[in-house]
Amino acid sequence: MFAAIANTFTNCFKIPELKSRILFTMAVLAICRIAAYIRIPGLDGAALQAYFDSMPAAGAGGAMGMYSLFTGGALEKCAIGALGIMPYISATIVMQLLQAVWPPLSKLAREEGGRVQLIKYSRYLTVLICLGQGFFMTLSWEHPQVMFSNFPANRALVLIDNLWWYRFQTVLILTTTTLLFMWLGEQISERGIGNGVSLIITIGILARIPLAGQSLLDMFFPPAGTESKFNLGHAVLLVGLMVMVVAGVVATTQAQRKIPVQYAQRAMGRKVFSGGTSFLPLRLNFSGVMPIIFAGAILMVPQKLFQTIGAVSPSLHFFIDISKYLADGTAVYIATYGILILFFSYFWTATQFNEIQIADDLKKNGGYIPGVRPGQATSTFLHNSMSRITLAGAVFLTVIAVIPIWLSRELNIPFAVSTFFGGTSMLITVGVLLDTVRQMESHLMMRHYDGFLQSGRGGGKGPRIRGRL
Repeated sequence: MFAAIANTFTNCFKIPELKSRILFTMAVLAICRIAAYIRIPGLDGAALQAYFDSMPAAGAGGAMGMYSLFTGGALEKCAIGALGIMPYISATIVMQLLQAVWPPLSKLAREEGGRVQLIKYSRYLTVLICLGQGFFMTLSWEHPQVMFSNFPANRALVLIDNLWWYRFQTVLILTTTTLLFMWLGEQISERGIGNGVSLIITIGILARIPLAGQSLLDMFFPPAGTESKFNLGHAVLLVGLMVMVVAGVVATTQAQRKIPVQYAQRAMGRKVFSGGTSFLPLRLNFSGVMPIIFAGAILMVPQKLFQTIGAVSPSLHFFIDISKYLADGTAVYIATYGILILFFSYFWTATQFNEIQIADDLKKNGGYIPGVRPGQATSTFLHNSMSRITLAGAVFLTVIAVIPIWLSRELNIPFAVSTFFGGTSMLITVGVLLDTVRQMESHLMMRHYDGFLQSGRGGGKGPRIRGRL
């Protein structure tokens, strides 16, 4: 098996076009990783890095831990890539939601050249989001005691006396780097392999593997004089859980219900088109990772807001007590988190899956679902089918999202380790890698090579060349 995989990787570099695409993608991703280590002038990144390193395993998660994960550690280093590619992702999501609720944008998306115009609007919105998030991040670094819990009171991150110049240059640097990431992601999609924006996020997540490996090693082999709380039984359980989670994510990402569609024979002018049979795929996890991102973003706001208000005056200290109930890992947090994931799973499906348009398109093209009348009956059938499928996908997302929190809080497993057992990191990584492998597979099969996902008709023993292309 491993020999076949190694042989397939070798075949990838035998195809000049695929080889150039892979090397180009690797070079661009390397540039993105460099941006996570270049610190912004005038900031004491070493102090913030030391703070994150000293945080206990249970307190390393939450919103800041998740954001640091998506940026590949750039946030905790005060690096120029601290905003990452997330503002562009947020702008794209906003534009998709607006298309579902604002008719002019929905009409524009169906017109010729409308998609190009929508992409342009997404870029403009990215700049606005970068300016807003960049300014908020400058204030966070300016007042680290408010944003980062238990940060030393006598330690400052800003080393520049002129605060307005510090704010201007920091916002400019953060915005420029995010726009650079956006452009590099588009270059990967066009000239490389895989989805560029998704790969930039994934490489930031995978960059934490060495840290997770070191934390995992310290769990079972602690420094001298310290007794380990974990044994061989825990190691077996963790390996089993990892296999189950990865298998579940892959199966759920690939799972779909195939609705059979029959096309009747029809005539257009002098041409007669024969009927046929096809299917309409309904994905089990239609919303992907979006419900988890939305739920985490919404829970982050009230907890930080109550914490900030409570620190203003002693008379408002009760807001700090309220924020503790919404802290990452509490029972209230987990229950609210799960409810929000279920809600946003249905919300995203309702805004992105248009069963009425699908039913109309089937009717116009002479297609129908066997046993279901065309038109309104087809729309109702698709709506009911998607609702049942979404429930199963939402429950799975909730379980996957809660696993890292449970491991970190209940078993005291470091956040750097627990985050690879589920949540957004696992869903994004598996989904993006599967998509990248599929694209590499298509290039290999076009040249008559065995692919990664094939059953091995050629035995994994090299190319099956029928002729030169």
